[in-house]
Amino acid sequence: MGIPAGAGRLLGSGRTADVYALDDGGDHDDLGDRGGPGGGAWVLRRYRDGYGDAPAEAAVMEYVRGHGYPVPRVRAATDVRPRTDLVMERLYGPTVVEALAAGQLTAGEAGLALARLLRDLHAIPARRSADPAVRVLHLDLHPENVLLTPAGPMVIDWANTDEGPPGRDWSMSAVIVAQVAVDDDPRAPMAEEMLSALLADCPDPALLTGPNGGLGWATGQRAANPTMSPREVELLGGAGELIRRLLA
Repeated sequence: MGIPAGAGRLLGSGRTADVYALDDGGDHDDLGDRGGPGGGAWVLRRYRDGYGDAPAEAAVMEYVRGHGYPVPRVRAATDVRPRTDLVMERLYGPTVVEALAAGQLTAGEAGLALARLLRDLHAIPARRSADPAVRVLHLDLHPENVLLTPAGPMVIDWANTDEGPPGRDWSMSAVIVAQVAVDDDPRAPMAEEMLSALLADCPDPALLTGPNGGLGWATGQRAANPTMSPREVELLGGAGELIRRLLA
């Protein structure tokens, strides 16, 4: 596919997108001071295979940032930019996963950090819905989507964002961590400790396992996700059982 015009080196690749350094020489003084976590540098995230809606994602990111939530700044979309392209502030710092591996924080601290970020997000009113029970949801808030910058934790990858009951967000985060915890993976004990801390700080277990809880919804969404491997789908049953046991 090659490097997009105007982009620098490839910084990383995920399941659905590639991230490139960006130095287009543009004047971006309208975006405010250069004192943010990115220090004025920008990156281009380009979705692959038609995945994603960058303008919609950027609108949510700017909305929650306006309420003080820790997300990178995004550059306004233009008519000439493909819907697959999101230009955002470059962040510096390890992911939570990398910080765990380096011994910079414990699994319990990581779980509490995820819980705090979920709580803070769900304190923000919905952007579109007038229903007070509906909130902005990230729906992919896990340790690889939280960067520990000098300014504090920053939440990235809002491709799955939507609005709905907060239990769906808590459930999705829990299921993603639980899949690692029940796998034949050397990180499994650490993932279970993180999951235990996350669930212990959940305001109400019913958000996940109550009559209107989000756990069944989240496992269904994960099972239907085309980026999941057969092995990851296989782990969903055990992940749900572990979450129910820890909440009991």
